[in-house]
Amino acid sequence: MGREGDIELVSIEYHGDVALVRLNRGKTNAINLGLTQKLRETLKEVQKTSKSLILCSSNDKFFSIGWDIPELYYLDREGFAEFYRAFTGLQVDLYTLPMPTIAAVTGHAVAGGCILALCCDYRYIADGKKLMGLNEVKLGVPIPYPVDCILRSIVGTRLARTITDFGEFYLPEESLKMGIVDCVTQLEEVVPLCEEKATVLGALPEKARVAIKRDRTEPVERQILQHLEEKEKIFLECWFSREARIMLEEQMKKF
Repeated sequence: MGREGDIELVSIEYHGDVALVRLNRGKTNAINLGLTQKLRETLKEVQKTSKSLILCSSNDKFFSIGWDIPELYYLDREGFAEFYRAFTGLQVDLYTLPMPTIAAVTGHAVAGGCILALCCDYRYIADGKKLMGLNEVKLGVPIPYPVDCILRSIVGTRLARTITDFGEFYLPEESLKMGIVDCVTQLEEVVPLCEEKATVLGALPEKARVAIKRDRTEPVERQILQHLEEKEKIFLECWFSREARIMLEEQMKKF
């Protein structure tokens, strides 16, 4: 599941103790089951080889457009549930990874792409017209529960309410003001600055930094796991509702 034809869905570059994990599924890095599973495998691999991780894209147009709706739309309930559970697992895996993680957002990171970025510890974004946001409500579905909890822990309940209720996309400076990202910089500086920060964080005493991150993520993870099954049922009911089907059909035209 790690390849599509001759293309590796995820690549890893090692820069010292920093692993650069690049999404490499076409121009948009649309998320399907194969990409999700490969990312989960990659997270396990880098834990054995590196001290910190940078999640980035193989192109500067899209960090990720989000879910591959034209593919996922046609899955039956069992097939979609398999994808949804894998993507839920990916969110938890990335959020709780016991090493520093930084999203280098050099292109649009919307919907599922924004979710991946939010699961990292830090987010650096290129200036200009790079968009971030969670537009799930405009597709007739709720925000996946793991990132709903994660977002509230990052920006607070009030801002999370605005971000999720309206489903808008935000330019870099707006994202910075809201606390969605930590840094806005020039495109060519994004990855180098992430590498610099990842190197500094990875060099800190391991037991201490792992414990600090665990203390931050553990309460959120506990909340996620406690309600995961019931939230999945709600999401699936929404996904297969007639209202969502109509909205998803319209969204597919943009792919």
